[in-house]
Amino acid sequence: MFIRKQLFYGSGRESLFLWGARQTGKSTLLKALFPNSLWFDLLLSDVYERLQRNPAVLREYVLANNNPGPVVIDEIQLLPNLLNEIQWLMVNKGTRFILSGSSPRNILRSGANLLGGRALRYELLPLIYKEIPDFELIRALNHGLLPRHYLSANPEKLLSAYIGSYLQDEILKEARLRKVSSFSRFLEQAAFSNGEMINYSNIASDSGVSSPTVKEYFQILQETMVGRFLPSFRKNPKRRVIHAPKFYFFDVGIANYLLKRRSLEPGSEAFGKAFEHYIYHEIYTHSSYSDLHYDFSYWRTASQLEVDFILGDHEVAVEVKATYHANPRHLKGLKSFAEEYRVKKLILITNDPLPRKLGDIMILPWREFLDRLWEGNIIS
Repeated sequence: MFIRKQLFYGSGRESLFLWGARQTGKSTLLKALFPNSLWFDLLLSDVYERLQRNPAVLREYVLANNNPGPVVIDEIQLLPNLLNEIQWLMVNKGTRFILSGSSPRNILRSGANLLGGRALRYELLPLIYKEIPDFELIRALNHGLLPRHYLSANPEKLLSAYIGSYLQDEILKEARLRKVSSFSRFLEQAAFSNGEMINYSNIASDSGVSSPTVKEYFQILQETMVGRFLPSFRKNPKRRVIHAPKFYFFDVGIANYLLKRRSLEPGSEAFGKAFEHYIYHEIYTHSSYSDLHYDFSYWRTASQLEVDFILGDHEVAVEVKATYHANPRHLKGLKSFAEEYRVKKLILITNDPLPRKLGDIMILPWREFLDRLWEGNIIS
C-alpha cells in the first residue's frame, strides 16, 4: 500500500545498516526490496537461540547459500556478537549484508564493533506525504504517521500500547534504567517541550530529578531514535541569538498522545503546533532519504524574532503558519532573517489555497511546498 521513498541512494553494492524506531516498517520495506534474500529474523526465538549459542553458525549458513542477493539480518541489535562473523564474511567472502534494527545504542554500549565503517548507515522514518495515496493532513496530524496508526480507525489504543510497550518498557530495559517512575514523569514533561527550546532545569524540577539526569534521558531518546534535537542557527549573528536546541519526538502522533491532545481541528493552537511538527518531519526525512543530508536549524533572537527552519548554509529560510490566509504580520521573522543573511529562498508554508508572492517571500500551500521539496526544487 505504501511505496516508501527510502531507496538507499548511494549504497551501490555496499553493506548497510537500516535503523528506525519500532513499527516504522523496516521489515516490510526490506522484504519488498530483497524478496529472495537469505533472511534471519532475530525476533524468532529458534533463530535467536541458535545464533546466540554459536554465532559461527551464521558463517556456515552464508557459505552454503548460493543466492547472489544480500543477506538480511533483522533486529541485529539483539545479537551484537554476530557482527564479528559478519565482518569476516564481508572482508573475506565479499558478502553483502543488510542489517536492520531499532537503534544502534545496544551495540555501542555492548562494546561490539559497527563493522569499522564497512557498512553505510540509513534510517527509516514514519510515513511522509509522498508515500501515502490520498494523503489526509487532518488524519496525519491526529493519528501520527506510523503506518498502523495512520490507517487505524481508532489509533488511540495503538498509541497507548506503543507508549507502554516501547517508549517505556523497551527503552527502560535497553537503557538499564531502574527508576521507572522518574523516567515516566520525564517523558510527560519532555512532551511539553516538543517543538520548543529545551530548558533542562525546568524539566528537571517538574520531573523530580537532576539536570544531569534529564540530559541523560534526552540522550537516551535520541540514541533510541525516539526524538532528536534541532540546533539553533548561530552563524555570524548581528543580533543576539538563542543557543538552546529544540527537541522533536520522531512522530507527531506520539507527541499528541503524551500531551493528551485529542481531535486536533484547524484554528486551534494545538493544530498549529502539530502542523509545524509535521513539516519538520517532512524536511528531516527529505534530507535523510534524498542523500543530500543538508543541515537545518531554527533561528531565534533574544528579541523573539524567529524563523522555524533554516535549510543548508542559510540557503532557504522556512516559516510555518497554520493560517488559511497569510498576511504581512506572518512575514516578520523571514524579513528580519533576510536583513541579516543572504538567502536564496524565503518561504512561508500555510494552508492558503494557492501560492502567492509578497516581495521576496513565497507563500506556499503545504502541499505545494512538499511537492516542490520532493521534486528537488526547494534545496539541491
